[in-house]
Formats: sequence, structure tokens, C-alpha cells
Amino acid sequence: MTETRTGIDFNPFDPAYRADPYPYYQRLREQAPIYRTPLGHWLLSRWEDCTAVLRDARFGHGSASLLRENTFRKPVEGRARPFILLDPPEHTRLRSLVNKAFTPRTVSRLAGRIQELTDEMLDRVIDAGEVDFMDAVAYPLPVTVISELLGVPAADRDAIRDLSHVVARSVDPDFQHTPEELARRDDAFTRFDDYFRGLAAERRVRPADDLLTSLVTVHQDGERLTEPELLTTCILLYVAGHETTMDLLGNGLLALIRHPEERERLRADPSLADSAVEELLRFDPPTQMSRRTALEDAEVGGQAIAAGEQVVIMRGAANRDPAAFADPERLDLGRKENRHLAFDGGIHFCLGAPLARMEGAIAFATLARRAARLELATDELTYRDNLIIRGLAALPVRLSS
Repeated sequence: MTETRTGIDFNPFDPAYRADPYPYYQRLREQAPIYRTPLGHWLLSRWEDCTAVLRDARFGHGSASLLRENTFRKPVEGRARPFILLDPPEHTRLRSLVNKAFTPRTVSRLAGRIQELTDEMLDRVIDAGEVDFMDAVAYPLPVTVISELLGVPAADRDAIRDLSHVVARSVDPDFQHTPEELARRDDAFTRFDDYFRGLAAERRVRPADDLLTSLVTVHQDGERLTEPELLTTCILLYVAGHETTMDLLGNGLLALIRHPEERERLRADPSLADSAVEELLRFDPPTQMSRRTALEDAEVGGQAIAAGEQVVIMRGAANRDPAAFADPERLDLGRKENRHLAFDGGIHFCLGAPLARMEGAIAFATLARRAARLELATDELTYRDNLIIRGLAALPVRLSS
């Protein structure tokens, strides 16, 4: 993705980009805000352009035949496509069914359990010396929450952890994967299918008070989830329900450590917890980009986009656009009018946003209250080798009460 002809040096595989992509985004916004890569993708880095595409029905994911010609990411053959990769009316039908199971009431009643888990995990790491926050809190907190919500038994979680990481990695473009990695992805989906097929069969015989039971039984206007749709939805909710929240917690804590005055501000005023989550999502979002395909000829920011061409919404770049955010490079936990794109937008606005926000608000407020001292145990931080999802491989810290 490096284009020297226009004076743009945008290479997302550069280690310097992995460590800090935001200077690259700034150059894109300033020098080539609508930038065509050598592979033919249009990169959008201005908030206004990104928002316009997310709200424009002329941009979507396209038919199966169109997706098979996709140079960004092709669907896995033989699998039902998740509703986040569908257009209306298929998207509307599936999302409506899932919405009936994944209700705001279902999420809101988890607050007490999330607080309990957060305190338990912090009890083990505060004053314990150097710990990897990713392994000790950022991963186990959201994976426990989504597992309990969906109905995945505790005994099974370690066994499917690696499958989850492989599936999360698969959201990256196909051109970033070797044939062996794509084969591992397909195998992970197959094994996930087998697992949730068995668990769903149990729920049909012995219903439980969990989301999987609701998904198995949900219906609307005579419509139900088919088995392929059910399996794909279970995988989507399980993986998306903890992978990106894990990175919200890791990226967010790193930002708080690097901005102690804002961390102290949150400690002194816990009512900032909700706006703090929004600002941390804006400042360093877990999902850095998303894709749409032009379903017909269109225009964005004065640039003609032909039907079939793919547009990449650079969420991380849009979230620091000075045309949309005052002083965007500054972390401000009390920021007003925070219209960030961390949860995508339009009809594909993230279904799990309320849960991620709740987990983040509770975790960050609790950390600020209980950890009087928060510091990095090393300056040598590495990020996982992902392009779309930005998250730390490890976050060694010392927390003191």
C-alpha cells in the first residue's frame, strides 16, 4: 500500500506504523485524504467522507458474486455470511432477529457481574509486582462476560481461545495472509461450528437463561435463524464480544498511563467514566478501519467512485480529524460532542457497543479508583500482527493501591 508517485508513504506493514499509526494518518488527511492504493482500494481519512459513506445506501457489502471478486477479503466458501457483511433486506432480517435476543435489558443487568469480575481480577494484580495487564485483566474480563452471556461453559473457554484469536485475525485482508494461514482460518471456523452446533443442540433439549437459548428460540414474523446463520452469529458474537473489548481495555489503560493528569481527573470524578470510554475509543480505537463496496457509481468528497470499487473507512484517522474534533491529538476524558467512529456507523453500527461501553466504564473507573500508582514495567511495547484490529501483544505494568 505504498504510493510514492503522490508523495505519500503509507505502508501499514512498517513496524513504525504498528507502533504509532497516527502520524501516517495525519499525512494522509493532509496530503491525500481520498487516496487510491496500488491494489485499487480508496482510503478515506477525513471524518466527513467516512461518515458520508457509512450513511450512504450506495455503499454496502454487495452480493456473493461481487464479494468473490473482492480484492480485500473474500467470504469463506460454504459458510453463511455474518449479518455485518450483508446488505438489506438480508441484513435487516438477521439483525432484527439477533436484536430480539441481544436486548438492552440483557446487557444492563450485567453491570453488577462486570464490577464483581473487575474487582476480583484487580485483587490478584494490585501490589503483585509486574503483571501483564492483557493476560491478567484485559482478556479474561470480556471473555468471561461474553461466555457467561452466551452460555459457553467455563471449562471450554481455554480450549476455544486459540480458535477465537485465529478468527479475529481473519478480518484482515486476504492479501496479508499466507495460504497456510487461510487454511488455519477455515479450520478454526469449522471447529467453532462443531462446538456451537453441539452447544445449541443441548439448549434445544435443556433451555437455559442465556443468549444462546434466546438465539435458538428467537422468531419474528415466522422467521427464525437457520442453522448456518445461528452458527455464524454465535461465532461473531463470541469473538467480537471479547477481542475488540480486550483491545479497548489495553489501549485505554496505556493511554491513561501516558496521561496521568487525565487518569487523576477520572479518579477525582468517577462520573466521567462514560465520557472517558468514548474518548479512549476515539483516541486509540481497537478497530482501525472497515470496508465498504460501491454498489453503484457514486462520489465521495468530490472523487468519483465506480461501482464495484472498494472504499476503506480509516476510523483511526477520522477520529483525529481536526475538522471534526477540537485539539484531536489531546486526550480529554470530558470531551463533549464526541462523534467518533470506533463502532462504525449507519445500519452497521456495532450491536455490542452498549456492552463494550459498560465494560470499559466499569474497568477504567475501578482502575482509577483502586490503583493510586499505575506505571509501565517496560518501554518496549509490541502490537499484535493485525492490520484492522489494533491491540497490544502484552502490556507489562505495575499497579499499586
